[in-house]
Amino acid sequence: MKKITTILLTLATTVACAQHDVKKGFKFAESQTEVLLKATADAQSKATKHNLVAPRTVDAQGNLVLIPSRDWVSGFFSGELWYLYEYTHNNKWLEAAKDFTAKIEPEQYNGDSHDVGFKVYTSIGNAYRLTNDAHDKDAIIKAAKTLSTRFNPAVSCIKSWDGIKKWPFPVIIDNMMNLELMFEATRLSGDSSFYKIAVTHANTTLKNHFRPDYSSYHVVDYDPATGEVRHRQTAQGFADESAWARGQAWGLYGFTMCYRETHDKKYLAQAEHIAQFILNNPTLPADKVPYWDFNAPGIPNEPRDASAAAVIASALYELSTYSANGKLYKTTADKIVNSLTTSYTAKPCESQGFILLHSTGHKPAKSEIDVPISYADYYYLEALIRQDRLAKKEPVVKR
Repeated sequence: MKKITTILLTLATTVACAQHDVKKGFKFAESQTEVLLKATADAQSKATKHNLVAPRTVDAQGNLVLIPSRDWVSGFFSGELWYLYEYTHNNKWLEAAKDFTAKIEPEQYNGDSHDVGFKVYTSIGNAYRLTNDAHDKDAIIKAAKTLSTRFNPAVSCIKSWDGIKKWPFPVIIDNMMNLELMFEATRLSGDSSFYKIAVTHANTTLKNHFRPDYSSYHVVDYDPATGEVRHRQTAQGFADESAWARGQAWGLYGFTMCYRETHDKKYLAQAEHIAQFILNNPTLPADKVPYWDFNAPGIPNEPRDASAAAVIASALYELSTYSANGKLYKTTADKIVNSLTTSYTAKPCESQGFILLHSTGHKPAKSEIDVPISYADYYYLEALIRQDRLAKKEPVVKR
């Protein structure tokens, strides 16, 4: 009886600590997002372009950068608002989420972008999950049909970027994240073609994107007629053979999600291998927030990437529920979230209202280096929600 009592007290303490961390994180997120909403409204009123629908980052002068719906980052801010509503049940976040989500709806028809999954699923996908609105359900299915048009059966992948002469059919590791839209569309419509495309893309990526140590190339370029690999390289990492941090995060999250959707153990094994590469990497700092590239030449004098850390934490929380290494994954995710909360957050009411600082977007292009950025905030809030669900013994992913 004494042993049982001790276990119950330990569990209660764990839940209480997690809830305290989550409560603290969301309280700060709410106050910052109030600032960001006002800054966004002010910037929109002064903008010469009227199609700027969401905040993305701040520029070198500290000014808020707004983006149109076609930007791959456009859906993340609405997703943040949905997470705020989910956690707080406050209708002011519901109304704001609906408003910003409506502005992303044109992207369900945008066949020029492989990022329709990023844009639609983070915004409209969360909207449907929390409201069950039939209008959102229809948009998810239409977006999946749009994304399907970029699938090439010869390559067995969804094409990433258009218009790059040196890459006739590039596929980037980021594209794993767009597959969640396809799985959801099959669940909502009964049309298994979306599922088959997602699985085929995941299998091809597993085969061709990874090195023997399970680090990932950023870009694999294919011959669109034969499906043969032409080149393996990078666009946003340090070098073709380096491990771009956010790319490793996308792979970890993507294959964890694929295991959830298919129960295919090869996806679980791949996610575990990627996690091993990340967590055992000698350049991973003690606070578990990686440098922008695991092979960046100037470590430790290189920018960090809080966005990669947030994606990794969120993925590890989910992976912890499937793997025999679950305790390690959850402990590491807790460490990352604690690091982000204590050392990477903006000062109250500053940074235009973004939550996290110190993300790196595209260092080789000298773009968005050591800045706040909306997808970092999105995955940070997702990680907090997942931490809270685990503490409450709830499913880490809720539909």
